[in-house]
Amino acid sequence: MRINQESMDIIFDEARTHTYFEKTEISDELLMRLYDTLKMAPTLANCQAGRFVFVRSPEAKERLLPHMDESNKRKVKEAAATVIIAEDTMFYENMNRLYPRGNYEKYFRENESFSKTTAYQNSCLQGAYLIIAARALGLDCGPMGGFNKKGVDDEFFKDGRWKSNFLCNLGAGNKSKLHPRDERLDFKEACRIL
Repeated sequence: MRINQESMDIIFDEARTHTYFEKTEISDELLMRLYDTLKMAPTLANCQAGRFVFVRSPEAKERLLPHMDESNKRKVKEAAATVIIAEDTMFYENMNRLYPRGNYEKYFRENESFSKTTAYQNSCLQGAYLIIAARALGLDCGPMGGFNKKGVDDEFFKDGRWKSNFLCNLGAGNKSKLHPRDERLDFKEACRIL
């Protein structure tokens, strides 16, 4: 069973990274649906280390803007919401509930380096699924770096438990401002079959 080409176009083939957005709003219900979709993404031992802060209100955006690179401030202002994709450094506290086979909480707690790597890798994975889920739900996306990580963490995660990874603007992209699609590497350049 596979999805049709129209769905592939929405999620991948015709989807674009948007840097300009129309003035729109995103409801709480759509953000909850977005999370309920992306949470089904695979993660190592179902660790679900990703955390998501939907910066939507004007007040919240004012808190975020001082920490953005100059080139990204307009994007945050225009987007209906900006998601801070973060990692929970103590994700393992939920392991006994999320993956009750074995004592993974103890294992991660006692292996700081592996725990740190797992939190980062799996928040990246869940962030990628956020983009796929958002596109499937009719939202355009603009993932970005270009921010002061320490500043964002100090502003939004004062206790230090969550750490920002990357950001993603959500909304209705302004398609008239898109440049032609850039080239992609072909299979022979990017892949090996062994």
